[in-house]
Amino acid sequence: MSELTIQTTTSGSLPRSPELVEATQALAVAEDGFTLVQTDEYRELAAAAVTDLVAKQVEAGITIVGDGEYGKAMTAAHDFGAWWSYSFQRTAGLALPALDAPRPGPVRSEPGNIRLTSMEDRRDWVRFAAAYFDPTSGVLMGEPPFWPEAVGPLSYRGHDAIASDIASLRRGLDAAGLSTGFITSLAPGSAARIGNSYFATEEEHIWAWADVMREEYKAVTDAGLTLQIDDPSLAESWDQINPEPSVADYRAFIQTRIDAINHAIEGLPREQVRIHLCWGSWHGPHTTDLELRHIADLVAQINAAEISFEAGNVRHEHEWKVWRDVELPAGTTLLPGVVSHATNVVEHPDLVAERIVRFAEIVGPDHVIASTDCGLGGRIHPAIAWAKLESLGEGARRAAKLLNG
Repeated sequence: MSELTIQTTTSGSLPRSPELVEATQALAVAEDGFTLVQTDEYRELAAAAVTDLVAKQVEAGITIVGDGEYGKAMTAAHDFGAWWSYSFQRTAGLALPALDAPRPGPVRSEPGNIRLTSMEDRRDWVRFAAAYFDPTSGVLMGEPPFWPEAVGPLSYRGHDAIASDIASLRRGLDAAGLSTGFITSLAPGSAARIGNSYFATEEEHIWAWADVMREEYKAVTDAGLTLQIDDPSLAESWDQINPEPSVADYRAFIQTRIDAINHAIEGLPREQVRIHLCWGSWHGPHTTDLELRHIADLVAQINAAEISFEAGNVRHEHEWKVWRDVELPAGTTLLPGVVSHATNVVEHPDLVAERIVRFAEIVGPDHVIASTDCGLGGRIHPAIAWAKLESLGEGARRAAKLLNG
């Protein structure tokens, strides 16, 4: 009987090369104020960078590689995280509010009527405001930028962009002798956290995004790649509701978002879909994070074969036990984060192995893929990020030895 191995992957974003960062910053911005005008030269540079990235992942011990979100460029005029803002550039029906438009103030929720507050009024940010806005703290948060809002019917206009992402990853996979990898895409509920001045209800807004994003999802799975749906809104939104809601109300709140995901992936191969949830990748105390036990069973309702989640950062590492009590659909694989974006300390391979073994003992080693907590790109120094991936690869090898006895 052959010895088992532990597969490894990442959660998406990886450090960009200095050349790619410089080229992105030099791109022109379209008249809408948020869409980058990508040239053929830029696309070729990005594709070559993905090929190099795939090779580096393999060298570090990553067996299921991604494109590092290299095709999801950040705008030059607005400091959005690319994992989220890229969707603005691929969706028609959005527009930036006027520069002199009033910024939204604090929003109060009522039982049975949960509404998200403004970003700067998150409960964790308010409690630790002195740290978040202290430039020496390491958790600095500046003024929140404007982002687009829905001003008309939404439709997907990113066909060329997602085709370019797919071609770049395929090129890297072929060069590395690999058959498949994964590409990330935004979940409807996370996409709908922008403003809305068109749809009558929040639910209509979310379901409109489900129809938009389905086109991107299908393009990825049709290409034979794994689709990772990023939805931090499932866990992270809890901190952005004032006052703190009841767990029952919050579960109802995210059920709409889960239903929208299932609508968007209906008919797509389940084995090619993974869902990623997290509590937000910013550096901070996270004292108001929701406990995983309150939503894990709902996440398991998503028709995805793989569930990616934070399990390495110190606010959530203890929650590995939650999965003992969750009834997972047959064939579900867990992708626990066993190295974290939340610390510059590089996890020891033995610790990584211990974390992997915990989950292997719950669902079996064939249904565990060791991963990162969240995207490493932009959160820690590139040298540290690659050291963490090397530790991830070595930790997976050590976990396999432990499980093989």
